[in-house]
Amino acid sequence: MDPLTHGLAGAAAAQSLADKEKHRPAAITAFVAALMPDLEFFIQKSSDPLFNIEVHRQFTHSFVFIPAGALITAALLWWFMHRRLSFGELFLFSALGFATHGLLDAVTSYGTELLWPFLDTRFAWNLLPIIDPLLTIGMAALASAAFWYRQRLFGWLFFGWLLIWLTTGFIQRERGKTAMEELAAQRGHNIEQLVVKPTIGNLILWRSTYIAGDTVWVDAVRSGIIGPRLIYPGDAAPLVIPERDFAEWKGTTLYDDILRFQRFSDGYLTRHPDKPDIIGDARYSMIPNSLSPLWGIRADTTLPDRHVPFLNFRDAGSDVREEFLRQLTGK
Repeated sequence: MDPLTHGLAGAAAAQSLADKEKHRPAAITAFVAALMPDLEFFIQKSSDPLFNIEVHRQFTHSFVFIPAGALITAALLWWFMHRRLSFGELFLFSALGFATHGLLDAVTSYGTELLWPFLDTRFAWNLLPIIDPLLTIGMAALASAAFWYRQRLFGWLFFGWLLIWLTTGFIQRERGKTAMEELAAQRGHNIEQLVVKPTIGNLILWRSTYIAGDTVWVDAVRSGIIGPRLIYPGDAAPLVIPERDFAEWKGTTLYDDILRFQRFSDGYLTRHPDKPDIIGDARYSMIPNSLSPLWGIRADTTLPDRHVPFLNFRDAGSDVREEFLRQLTGK
């Protein structure tokens, strides 16, 4: 989720519980705390680019880290807030803010290690897009009303609004899954892995990626809340299997990095259609039914003892925008 949505969710959690006289400092504390987990963005390791993406949404987003994160936040805010809140109250409201962050990230599509260090599973429930303007506008209105009137009711209404959005996302995701399972059956495919994710900014247009045999198939489905369901058939490409395709380089840094990227991508690896040396995460693309990845690694077999570079391919040109809007509007 974007920082504003995270901050608002943290503030609303405090606003739902705080007494009227402590309502505003509690909201400010939890707002700040809800932003703190993303400071892991600054943990960099220039010699190992994959380290940077592995640590994102990892330990700072884990349930285990909530007490430590709340303690750090409370200590940082003590000088500013000690006349309004006790240290125990600062800790409590900081913990509420921290707790909302990981859970809110987990309902999106990127993946969050909620149970680190016990499990390295990235939980991604694929109910909401990373950025959803309508959701955030509603959140901002209710959190602002709660702050202005210092009433818990608005904090409860805030989470009611979020629950409506989550329920809608669940229904839409399941409609998308059903459509893709039917399409795969028509193609005669036996689905081995399937993921259906919302596209940016909406709950109408969804991206489907599935593996059948040694092939990755990607399609878009417009499971519109109003109007007929539409499917936009997309691309297909051979699945990259490191144990087969890079067996010659087993034991090298290159090979180990490809395996790391495979775990990060949940096995959805394909080669970039225009750059054969790039292995992309097939779950993400600017166009919902395209296999041109948002990011990937360069597998340079001439440099097997070096860490692979991590590259982004965010092309938001006019052709991409027009195709996205065409599918979103059902044309």
